[in-house]
Amino acid sequence: MGRVSAWEALLLGFVEGLTEFLPVSSTGHLTLLFHLLGLPVESDDFLKTFLIAIQLGAILAVLLLYGRRFAVDRALWLRLGVAFLPTAAMGFLLYPFIKGVVLGQDGIVVFFLFFVGLALLFADRLAERARYGDVLELPLARVAWIGFFQGLAALFPGTSRSGATILGGLLLGLKRRAAAEFSFLLALPTMLAAVGYDLLKSAPSIPPGGWSLLLLGFASALLTALLTVRGMLFLVERLGFRPFAYYRMALALAYAYFFLR
Repeated sequence: MGRVSAWEALLLGFVEGLTEFLPVSSTGHLTLLFHLLGLPVESDDFLKTFLIAIQLGAILAVLLLYGRRFAVDRALWLRLGVAFLPTAAMGFLLYPFIKGVVLGQDGIVVFFLFFVGLALLFADRLAERARYGDVLELPLARVAWIGFFQGLAALFPGTSRSGATILGGLLLGLKRRAAAEFSFLLALPTMLAAVGYDLLKSAPSIPPGGWSLLLLGFASALLTALLTVRGMLFLVERLGFRPFAYYRMALALAYAYFFLR
């Protein structure tokens, strides 16, 4: 097992909570941080499980912030279900490929960090003429396409689940805040299914002490994500997604310079 100390687990959880709902790729940031900490995530099964499992903290943050809307808005349930289906199908069929081949691969992370940054710049311009101020106004066929975009994020580390859903929402006519909020809401069924499935398969092989490290990462991600979601909405309404796009591209170049030479 890759040796993760308590403070490293807290730091990794902090970065997960900070980046999960920003369109900047939490997996890309965590993979980079694993490198900086000298942890071999590309070859260690526990570290790969840790990378996935601490997302539970971010999931709980969404439930705490939007639980009331989940409880009363049945029309929202329908749209979440429609968007979740293509993501679930892609994730279930390609799970061995995702965890065994692409997770932790530096070249893939760098390419999609940069490419999605460019795509966000283009989509942010489209948002100035967007028709739909809420996902409940969006036709169901377009909602399904957002789920397809999210499924692509699972295939390619560095894409960003939130980045892919926001990009899909903007391209399909959602306004900026609506695209960001639907990305938060869609995270709940998507990440719960992904993390639950991985833990079900990985639980028997988690080593002694591994569960306490997962709990530390979970708690750190939860507290950070609660603050990040509100902060992101504030920034998006005032600056759009351009700062995130430029940040992604700069990070990709820095990542490539230090780890692909």
